Amino acid sequence: MAEQGIPTDTVRQVSCEKCPLRPLPTFRPFDNDELAFVSSFKRGELSVDKGATLLSEGSNSAHLYTVLAGWGFRYKLLEDGRRQILNYVLPGDMIGLQGSLMGEMQHSVEALSPMLLCMFERDRLMELYRGYPGLAYDITWIASREERMLDENLLSVGRRSALERAAYLLAFIASRARKVGMDGTGKVEIPITQQHVADTLGLSLVHTNKTIRKLIDRKLVQWRDGGCKVLDIEGLMALANWCGLDEGVRPLL
Repeated sequence: MAEQGIPTDTVRQVSCEKCPLRPLPTFRPFDNDELAFVSSFKRGELSVDKGATLLSEGSNSAHLYTVLAGWGFRYKLLEDGRRQILNYVLPGDMIGLQGSLMGEMQHSVEALSPMLLCMFERDRLMELYRGYPGLAYDITWIASREERMLDENLLSVGRRSALERAAYLLAFIASRARKVGMDGTGKVEIPITQQHVADTLGLSLVHTNKTIRKLIDRKLVQWRDGGCKVLDIEGLMALANWCGLDEGVRPLL
């Protein structure tokens, strides 16, 4: 059964050997055996529209996904519809690992923009663990990285001021985007609304609007209908008292 309307038919157009992300210096190289396994592990690519729900909380996912292009976010809902955004999904990130290891998803994932995803068969995950210790370590690293990012987000929500929270969030997303080549114009443009920011930071929409206005007045960001254009990542980092990402070379499945 497909997850939340995701079609079961996929087309393989991008080979793992010619993956556009793999040459980026932020990703570690595979040896030939690892690359051959990942290529056989991959079922195809999946295109989804902006606003599509990729995975739903409580569902059992038959697949793992790696983002090849586009933006998304992970979130949880309360019974009355209030939403907490947990993190943002960018190219190179893996989706669905939690459902593969724990049986069902504990959060949902929605597309912020049109997305292209590499699709992997969940049933072959144990084959990866048994035969490819380097790739097994990569899976562990990916899970640990997600925990580390959530720790930093919790610190932000719990202890930073509203202005520091907003500065940290936009610097954090923009820094990640820059590492995967999403700053082709020299500036990172993030396709989020102020409601997304409010739901991430735990602030009201009115408070969020006033806070973002201060960032605009400092010429750190521009806000438009399509989202946020980050003008000064380093300025946002300084305002948030955040030292930036320090993760070295990272895995890519």
